[in-house]
Amino acid sequence: MFKNVFGSGFLVRTAHVVLTWIITLILFLYETELRRQEEAGQLLQPVLFVLLVLLSVLLYFAVSLMDPGFILSEDGDLQFTLGATEEQQDMTPPSAKPLRQRRCGHCLLQQPMRSKHCQTCRHCVRRYDHHCPWIENCVGERNHRWFVLYLAVQLLVLLWGLHITWTGFSHAPSWSPWLRANGVLLAVCGLLVLLALVVLLLLGSHLYLISMNATTWEFMSRHRISYLKHCGADENPFDRGAARNLWGFFCEWGSVVWEQVYFREGSDPV
Repeated sequence: MFKNVFGSGFLVRTAHVVLTWIITLILFLYETELRRQEEAGQLLQPVLFVLLVLLSVLLYFAVSLMDPGFILSEDGDLQFTLGATEEQQDMTPPSAKPLRQRRCGHCLLQQPMRSKHCQTCRHCVRRYDHHCPWIENCVGERNHRWFVLYLAVQLLVLLWGLHITWTGFSHAPSWSPWLRANGVLLAVCGLLVLLALVVLLLLGSHLYLISMNATTWEFMSRHRISYLKHCGADENPFDRGAARNLWGFFCEWGSVVWEQVYFREGSDPV
């Protein structure tokens, strides 16, 4: 399920796309390495750069419009929460204790473990990570890996753009003519540095949390979360080791019954 592109967040998405292509156009208009290669008929790098920018825009729209894992009905959620299939029931250890189901105080649906209600989206989200104002969407079970992939591609675009911008600076005998000649590229360079630092920090923090099988919400609010507040500071009932956590996040598709993982580790019920 995808959101309406003209719905909530339309202005943010428009601003992102317009800013992206304006910066790309500037890199082609000024005497950068990109333009020199284009004029010389060496089109490989210009084409690859434009394709990478296009990929980043497409990934942006994907994570912005994709259903992050909204809980829209109670019948479907009980399958994940209680284990409705025979295969899921067989996976539950015999010693598992019954879980008290949480009911959302806003949408009045039962919440599977690790889900949270988002006030902005007005839905509960499976394996809720955070609500991102830049994509105007939640990051959750269904779009989290795509969000991380988007950050990685966006970081490559920003770093490559920085390199291209640096090749466009021209020499001048003094500061005044240098600023007149390079003012626009200097502004683009400053913006790209700022954005690259933000994206680098975001990507690093997400990879760190993924390696521990934790979400941003759980990391920031574990003292208030019923199934985590009794755990020690370094204890995470969902952690299976960095390698298995990363493999499960990037390579295993489908919903996980987190209650089964939680009780398999011998935790107490919430």
